[in-house]
Amino acid sequence: MTTTTTTTTTTTTTTTEASKPAGTTTVKLTEENFQAYSNASKPLLVDFWAEWCGPCKVMEPVIERLARKYADQITFGTVNVDEEMNLSSRFQVFSIPTFMLFKGGNPIDAVIGAVGEAALEQFLNRALNGSSAYR
Repeated sequence: MTTTTTTTTTTTTTTTEASKPAGTTTVKLTEENFQAYSNASKPLLVDFWAEWCGPCKVMEPVIERLARKYADQITFGTVNVDEEMNLSSRFQVFSIPTFMLFKGGNPIDAVIGAVGEAALEQFLNRALNGSSAYR
């Protein structure tokens, strides 16, 4: 008689990088990991979006390009407003896409709606140079 034993091992990763899907330059933000990213030393740009939002899908490649370009200076994250209603409510996100920049755990500036890549890049540069709206 032959006996076969199968062992399953489950590994849990607790680092915030575990939330970053392979092959992307943005981090999927959730209620569980949001504070760690927003309090990090690098500024955090959050893209509040939804699967059904056409303008959000138009902005996705723009965000990916800017995330690659600014990878050393800014962390780029996404919040699905349908899955993370508490986060969108906490930051009073009523329209999507909304791009909100955080430093030291606090929102410092935001852009609401689909905008051109150049306009979003100007927004990022203003924030990096210390001339944000909420300062």
